[in-house]
Amino acid sequence: MDKATRLHYLEAMGIAVWVPRQRPVATMPALEETSAAENTADVGWVERSETQQTTLHTPYDDSAWNQLQHEVSLCRACGLCETRTQTVFGVGNRHAGWMLIGEAPGQNEDLQGEPFVGKAGQLLNEMLRAIGLAREEVFIANVLKCRPPANRDPQAEEVAACRDFLRRQIALLQPKIILAVGRIAAQNLLNTQQPLAKLRGRQHRLENIPLVVVHHPAYLLRALTEKAKAWDDLQFALSVYQSLQEQ
Repeated sequence: MDKATRLHYLEAMGIAVWVPRQRPVATMPALEETSAAENTADVGWVERSETQQTTLHTPYDDSAWNQLQHEVSLCRACGLCETRTQTVFGVGNRHAGWMLIGEAPGQNEDLQGEPFVGKAGQLLNEMLRAIGLAREEVFIANVLKCRPPANRDPQAEEVAACRDFLRRQIALLQPKIILAVGRIAAQNLLNTQQPLAKLRGRQHRLENIPLVVVHHPAYLLRALTEKAKAWDDLQFALSVYQSLQEQ
């Protein structure tokens, strides 16, 4: 899509164009080291017992991906199976270095079977483009694979029922970096009740993979003044990713 068409498209949607407020990412200083104390506090999920270990497969194992997607589609481990239209497995490049994880499908996602659609999905696409990524280049999933009724927050037992599915997705994808999209996703992934403000701008770890917390696009659509902070989050995530590429 050329620049003029993109600007017209965004204007028609009523979404402001993402413009860097700081110097270009390529000239950003190197990522500062995170202290050992912060690393200890920022590791998500508890260690599994030997009987709970997820079976690892070779990355890009299509048969394993297809088997996992089939298992998700049949899942009846919690009550959400009674109210869903369909499961929302995830979408994107199974070779991706970037993985985005949201909280749960909403109404549009439940109907279409794909995460982050509608206006929030369109804004997420623009957030990705702001750092040089297309939606097709990343893998997008949710903590929950089924929509909670009335889009309520996920419950602990629902998160627990879906956790192994997400772990297996991460094991298959083996991404270089994970973006936790929004407060609820971040808190569930990192086993914390800390507010978003304290989770942003820091490098966390999930399954020994760097994790960065970013604002949810649905929130940004309601709070347009927060887009500057979201841009900072994206720049920070890109700096983390670039630092990994240099190692």
